[in-house]
Amino acid sequence: MGAASALRLTYLPNLITVGRLLLTPVTVMAMVEGEYGIAFWLFMIAGASDAIDGILARQFDARTILGGFLDPLADKILLVSVYVTLGVQDLLPHWLVILVVARDFAIVGGGLLFTSLGNELKMQPLWISKVNTAMQIVYAVFILAVLGLGLPDLGLSDLFCYAVAITTILSGSAYLVIWSRKAVSWEDESS
Repeated sequence: MGAASALRLTYLPNLITVGRLLLTPVTVMAMVEGEYGIAFWLFMIAGASDAIDGILARQFDARTILGGFLDPLADKILLVSVYVTLGVQDLLPHWLVILVVARDFAIVGGGLLFTSLGNELKMQPLWISKVNTAMQIVYAVFILAVLGLGLPDLGLSDLFCYAVAITTILSGSAYLVIWSRKAVSWEDESS
C-alpha cells in the first residue's frame, strides 16, 4: 500500500465520524417533521457508522487523537439530540431527559474542571457507562421504531425507561466517586 493510500485510510474513520455528526441535525429534523421512520433509519445508519469507523481505525491502525475525541463526542451529540427532541415532543419523560443530559454535562464538566486544575485525565469509559450508553441507544431505537415503524410497545417502553434511569444514576455516581478519589489524591500530592 502506498503512502497516499495509507494516509487516506488514516483519515477515513474520522471522515465517517464527521458524517455521523452531520446526520444528527438531519435526524432531529426528521423527528421534528414527524418522520419517525426516516429518523429511525438515520439513527441506525449513524449507529452502523460508529461500528464501521471503529473497525477501520483498529484494522488499519488509523487511531488518531482527533478520532479519540470526535467519536465519543459524535455519539453523545446524537444521543442527547434525540433524547432532547423526544422530550420536547413529550415522547420521553422530561425527568429522564434531564437526568441523561445532566449526567453527560456533569461528566464533561467534571473532566474539564479536573484538567483545568492541572491534572491529566485519561478518558476511559467505565463498564457501567458502556451499559448505560447501550441502554440509551436501545431505548432510542425502540421509541423510534414504535413511532416510525409501528412496532408494538408491549409495555417495554417503561422497562427501558427505568433501565436507562438506573444505569444513568449508577454511571454518574461511579464517575463522581472516581473523580472524588482522584481529586483527594491530587490534593494530597500537591500538599
